[in-house]
Amino acid sequence: MTYAMHHSDDDDFDPDTDVDRDGDDTQEGRVWQLLQLINPGDVELALQEFSAWRDARDNTRAEGELIETIGRVIDWRSGFRVDAADTRALVQAVDELSARWNLTLDWDGDTDDDEFHADQDAPSLMAVAYDRLAEFGYTLWSWETDDGTCAGWITLTLDQEPMREVATALEINLRLGSEVS
Repeated sequence: MTYAMHHSDDDDFDPDTDVDRDGDDTQEGRVWQLLQLINPGDVELALQEFSAWRDARDNTRAEGELIETIGRVIDWRSGFRVDAADTRALVQAVDELSARWNLTLDWDGDTDDDEFHADQDAPSLMAVAYDRLAEFGYTLWSWETDDGTCAGWITLTLDQEPMREVATALEINLRLGSEVS
């Protein structure tokens, strides 16, 4: 599998420059790899998010802000970040992302019903979504947040190992959706 890499500081990103995914160990190259993994089959969206990330990065050079910057760029497009207590928003976000591949998830109940949400929490809903997505060959991921939110994205199941490698290289504390506590 190859990924397009960007090696200059100008704004002309060339998606036709194919380089092996292990060939670019820069932060920029790894972010591009991440965006391709969370946008399977949608290079255009990955390019839009990459450009937005580069712009945001240029404005926030502080350490420790990488995942926050990525999170802002991908929010409600290829990722999500919602209040962990807001189970409706979590269901809506995961449903929205799943719809990119024409998937409809069975949440084991009526998500429009108030009683459904009264009996749920973010970890249990993440586990259900993880299981349902796995049935279709997708993996739900969650990254650690420090502010009471639940955040994540979806990849192809066959990309689990590359996702782990990229997240580790970017120092993103990532876990499977089924492992959220």
